[in-house]
Amino acid sequence: MKWNDIRVGTIGGTLCSIWASFSLGDVLHTALMAVVGTVVSYVTSRLLGKCRNKDRA
Repeated sequence: MKWNDIRVGTIGGTLCSIWASFSLGDVLHTALMAVVGTVVSYVTSRLLGKCRNKDRA
């Protein structure tokens, strides 16, 4: 057995064990939380930008 075969087998086994620990619901929940966080961050930065512009005028 070559060194590359062992390395590929180890990486493949690690990825399969990690993949099995995630459920589709967890992935969707994480994606939804990322979208919500992005929207909240964007809205907050826009509101703070408007407040700064009012203070300067």
